[in-house]
Amino acid sequence: MDSPIIIHGHFSPHYQALYDAFTANFIERGDVGAAAALVVDGELVVDLWAGTVAPGEAPPWQVDTLANIWSTTKGITAICFAMLASRGQIDYERAVAEYWPEFAANGKGVVTVAQLLSHQAGLCGFRRPARVEDFYDAHKAAKELAAMEPFWQPGSNAGYHAITIGLLATALFEKVEGRSLRQFVADELADYDISIGLPAIRAHRAATMIAPPHMGNEALMTELTQPQMAALANPPLDPLLPNDPAWRAAEIPSANGFATARGLAQLYGELARGGGNLVSPDVLRTATQVRYDALDAVLGVPARWAAGFLRNVSSIYGESEAAYGHGGWGGSFAFADPDRRLGFAYIMNRMGTDLIGDPRNIALIASI
Repeated sequence: MDSPIIIHGHFSPHYQALYDAFTANFIERGDVGAAAALVVDGELVVDLWAGTVAPGEAPPWQVDTLANIWSTTKGITAICFAMLASRGQIDYERAVAEYWPEFAANGKGVVTVAQLLSHQAGLCGFRRPARVEDFYDAHKAAKELAAMEPFWQPGSNAGYHAITIGLLATALFEKVEGRSLRQFVADELADYDISIGLPAIRAHRAATMIAPPHMGNEALMTELTQPQMAALANPPLDPLLPNDPAWRAAEIPSANGFATARGLAQLYGELARGGGNLVSPDVLRTATQVRYDALDAVLGVPARWAAGFLRNVSSIYGESEAAYGHGGWGGSFAFADPDRRLGFAYIMNRMGTDLIGDPRNIALIASI
């Protein structure tokens, strides 16, 4: 494919179609800066990057450029809990309140760890008007959520906890493990070049996020139910938040992860081979077990929620029903396909307009 864009990195000739799709994302689908990586059987067979770290005459995207990956961060959180379970420190089937007694308030005493991680706890947002700054004090926010009356009877439904799942998860994690999720990622996943928030030592590598021309799928955002309003619009989030030092300094393990495509692909590549040195095979099966398979009460689309992962639905991760991972607002995503023993990831700075079915994602996954 002839292209005015310079693609850096390498790819196995077997994956020429992926190289072509990645190139077309710049020529036809509006990418400004992006990276994609594919690991198969533990081997990095595709590692591509191109474009610039910001609009206009900005520096070029580098091999180690980081991007805010929004909800793709949730998959990292799920992996951390699976690592904890593999070490015998937490049990998905036990009640959250056994580890965090205050969580039992307002009828939540029977909510299990797996139900919390699969968006079934009914704590998808605050009941009072919230500000973005409320997300920046994770401990205070988690305490408020733990005391709150849920929006539905826990376990009877699932609705995407867009931001709050990260605040609840890190509070639970810290009570069990002693370290926050941010610190755990820094200590245990350093080899994968991932962080929750953006430490000052990594800041010079971060791309500038670029807002989409419009939000897309506006039909999904009309006449919101109370849970939808709480999860998606209380407060509404600015797509440029990841460029704000306050956002970068916060610990929001549902939305402010910073990563490279290579690191994410390598992380999921380990899981795709049965868990590698990270997660035991038995725990990985439990972590990726479907806990809810129906219409999501917040997103309004079919969802197959596992314990923090989104299992493949509507072929978002290709053909394998066993595939699992997570995507993020604007287009980033990462997943493992255990049937094909592959991990794949894509990150970018120009956010897409589609909440579901970003054409760049579709093209990349179809090419594999």
